[in-house]
Amino acid sequence: MTTANLLRLFVLAAIWGGSFLFMRIAAPVLGPAVLIECRLLCAGLFLAAVGVVVLKKRPNARLDLRRHWKHYFILGFFNSAFPFLLIAFAARTLSASLLAVLNATAPMFGAVLGAAWSRQPVAARTVLGLVLGAAGVALLVGFDHIASQAGAGIAVAAALLAALCYSVASLYAKSSKGIDPFANTHGTMWTSAIMVLPALLVFPPTGSPTPVIVGSVIALGVVCSGVAYLLYFYLIDAVGPTSALSVTFLSPVFGILWGALFLGETVGWYTVAGAAVVLVGTALVTGVLPRPRTA
Repeated sequence: MTTANLLRLFVLAAIWGGSFLFMRIAAPVLGPAVLIECRLLCAGLFLAAVGVVVLKKRPNARLDLRRHWKHYFILGFFNSAFPFLLIAFAARTLSASLLAVLNATAPMFGAVLGAAWSRQPVAARTVLGLVLGAAGVALLVGFDHIASQAGAGIAVAAALLAALCYSVASLYAKSSKGIDPFANTHGTMWTSAIMVLPALLVFPPTGSPTPVIVGSVIALGVVCSGVAYLLYFYLIDAVGPTSALSVTFLSPVFGILWGALFLGETVGWYTVAGAAVVLVGTALVTGVLPRPRTA
């Protein structure tokens, strides 16, 4: 991986680590559906404005809805609509730190799904990584006082299901080469906004927005969706889905940092230990850790 792409990974990790902070701020008041619908619309409008400039230099970045609308709906469902709703649902209960660490399981799901898709046997190293990842999640959830609250179990399951969706999306995006990263990002924001609409009937807002909440929604839409997904789809195209998904090694660090700095969340020993075990497990599964040399 080049230095420029590594820097992009760090920037993307910092942005996505912040998304859990903004979700935690806004979800308890707006509810998951209103929050995500506003996030997607903000992202779509931002990308439409960016497109005015991008399309002048890259005509192949056009949406071409007649040809690619099914692709945008499939990718949008797994990469935005469904996982965004799941995380926003979980954010009503779980801390930003816990959400960020649970999201770090995405590369593990991605590696296993990739092996299944290619019909390759699962290596012992991968099995060990999966066991460590599960143990890290159990450690983190078991000792976090927030996890003992009512509804926390469902929230944890929702966050893990969101991570699974991201891994499916990354593999699907890699298999659909030929579509410009900007078109992928722009198209999926609008199709996702359409798919989230029915959820507005199920999850109405529970309070009135404040300036901080409005700012969180805008940041989620413009920065954490529009800018971040431009970076993400670019990295999938440049370095592959598994390497691009390794951004989740870094985003928990930023998620924990932002939660502690801006929300006063407690960073206990179990937070550090659980996150470390999850990340080591993920590294084993994805093959990031170096293999031992043989004589």
